[in-house]
Amino acid sequence: MAVETLTFGCRLNTVESEALRAHAAADGRDRVVVNTCAVTAEAGRQARKAIRRIARERPGAEIVVTGCGAEVETEAYAAMPEVARLVGNAEKLRPEGWSAAATGPGAVMAARMAEPTRIEAMAGHTRAFVPVQNGCDHRCTFCVIPFGRGVSRSVPVPDVVAQVETLVARGGREVVLTGVDLTAYGRDLAGPSLGGLVRSILRAVPDLPRLRLSSIDSVEADDALLAAIAEEERLMPHLHLSLQAGDDLILKRMKRRHLRADAIRFCETVRRLRPDMVFGADLIAGFPTETEAQFARSLDLVAECGLTHLHVFPYSPRPGTPAARMPPVEADAIRARAARLRAAGADALWQHLDAQVGRRLTVLAERGGTGRSADFTAVRLSDAPAPGTFHSVAIASHDGARLIAA
Repeated sequence: MAVETLTFGCRLNTVESEALRAHAAADGRDRVVVNTCAVTAEAGRQARKAIRRIARERPGAEIVVTGCGAEVETEAYAAMPEVARLVGNAEKLRPEGWSAAATGPGAVMAARMAEPTRIEAMAGHTRAFVPVQNGCDHRCTFCVIPFGRGVSRSVPVPDVVAQVETLVARGGREVVLTGVDLTAYGRDLAGPSLGGLVRSILRAVPDLPRLRLSSIDSVEADDALLAAIAEEERLMPHLHLSLQAGDDLILKRMKRRHLRADAIRFCETVRRLRPDMVFGADLIAGFPTETEAQFARSLDLVAECGLTHLHVFPYSPRPGTPAARMPPVEADAIRARAARLRAAGADALWQHLDAQVGRRLTVLAERGGTGRSADFTAVRLSDAPAPGTFHSVAIASHDGARLIAA
């Protein structure tokens, strides 16, 4: 019997849901697996709402909760009458994690090896995500994810290459390397860092047209990664940066490891190496103690770093984190600041789209007559070509959110 999975949160969860499906289905039970996220309070609220809905719609199904929510909000999920059991992050990718002998949440804090994900393809996705790193050794004051994922640990290069080879052999045209703290890759192994991993993949899998990186911490980018960005044409010119704020005092209170000038300098350096690079970024609005002047420095960072694709998060406290004990910003101010950041992001995207009109771009087709250019800009195609095929198209216009091909 097929197991239904419902996934919340990051790309890592998305690919892990694909990988765990076979283990969860091994005993033939009618089962729904809810792979939860804990990055915000809203993520947990949505997951619990979905669990109650599933229980109403499928009263005979066993509901199993896994993911970061199961690790950091164990008691809340265990107390739900709709939930039959919890499976910890350390065990969800192993067959034994779904047996009666499984230990459940908590074991991830003792994990010292990254569990490779082994999938043939990602159903419904043109891009295939390959987790190469898990966990985090840092302790940003707003974040609970290290307690849901454990310490930083890396998947060995041969395992990563083998997974990429499998995906390309099954028709994959674009692979995205992902992780919790991707630029920490390799520190726990006697091997290369992320830049070396990129080169190893591209050298070993010459038939892979496109390789991408998911979110990176710019302060961790070493010379090997910068060299790969500059020299490897099949490494796509799009980086999503974990910036979070643009004011130095707020960054220190977040316990981030970079300052405003570091972020600006990184973007300038990368653009010199790769002039077609496009940046996205995560930014938090309304972090505790943030004044209007400090927020304005985050707002200004959009232009100073030349950011195009923004992920804006209104701050929400996570119980047990140091930030949750800091003096809060009023809720109305948080919402207003988030709206202003999103508006700045929309303006930046509009300018980027304007600059593409009249150009000819190579687009990888996705479902529904859309696709992505090399710099990850969305493109509406004039027809509906088969997903996973490349097309050279002339850009006629845009609608503020995506380019429109002639």
